[in-house]
Amino acid sequence: MSTEEEQNPYELLGLSLEATEAEIKTAYRQRSLKVHPDRNRGNPDAARKFHELNQAYELLLDPLRRMALDAKMRLKEARKTRYAQYDSKRKNMLDDLEEAERAVKKAKVEKEAKQKEMWRENERIMEEGRILREQREKVLHQKAEEAERRARTGADDVEPPSLGTLDTTIKLKYQLSSHPSLTTAESIHALLSPFGAIESTDIVISLRPTPPKKPKRGIALVPFKQIGSAFGAVCASGRAERGLDGVEVTWAGEKEPDLIGWLKKMGKLETTSRPLSRQDSDIVMESQSDPQSQTVPSQTKDAPFSSFPASFPEISTPLSSNSGTKTPGFDYESVTLMRLRQAERERLEREIREREAQEE
Repeated sequence: MSTEEEQNPYELLGLSLEATEAEIKTAYRQRSLKVHPDRNRGNPDAARKFHELNQAYELLLDPLRRMALDAKMRLKEARKTRYAQYDSKRKNMLDDLEEAERAVKKAKVEKEAKQKEMWRENERIMEEGRILREQREKVLHQKAEEAERRARTGADDVEPPSLGTLDTTIKLKYQLSSHPSLTTAESIHALLSPFGAIESTDIVISLRPTPPKKPKRGIALVPFKQIGSAFGAVCASGRAERGLDGVEVTWAGEKEPDLIGWLKKMGKLETTSRPLSRQDSDIVMESQSDPQSQTVPSQTKDAPFSSFPASFPEISTPLSSNSGTKTPGFDYESVTLMRLRQAERERLEREIREREAQEE
């Protein structure tokens, strides 16, 4: 109890250790009248002092608690008396001993504080090391994923895309006033044959407006046997020196074939000022027929031409839509591809004729 340790009950009541119970009660009555809060309303400490007085009064009236207090008080008095009897030298020794004990305790506390600080520092360093290790592992993992992705991308780039059904077919648009002779498959074949072999039987021509009205313009779908030949014709679109002045040449599929884009990306296809010539197309066909040949067609002496790698696939003559037999030398996949090409051409022809009918 804080009152017992800090305050001496005998001192609060003004009594000695030998005070009787009656003296204790009388002293309490007298002191309580002086410090009672009702009589000391202006004193903020009156309530505290009155409480301490009550605690001291109760303690001294309790025989067991008073006995313990008396023993403690007599021991304290005996220590004071004994200390007073010490000479100055012994007092100094005692003071030094107590100072040494306090120094040892202080050193122990400081040592424990340093150890705790060291432990916290070690834990901080370990945490920073763990974070750095995780960051390095994350960076290495990202680099490994990036390398794997690049490896996969590189492997994908090495493999050329497959040839589409319309990748060797081009579309011609022209005014009949400038090219009045381009009304038959034979005339178109003669115009484009310098670029390479053509599937003459599959050429589709649409004249607008349709006869018996006088046609003014024409549209034609021309399938080549080689994609290199078709690319050369597209590059020659509108070139007068190739006989295509006023003739717009585009891909029948409305976009550049994936194989052409792949060759450009791989740096195997360089487009120069003029389209592929018939001589270059022949070289391409020869290089395709010879698996050991890696020769890229060279440019002609009189003019520069587009150069093509030997990787262009050769597309042989497709089967007609009414053919029920397989051409000798073709496997099932080739026959299926040819039929798909023929069906796509027929679909485009129908769309062109329907569009013309709607415009008329």
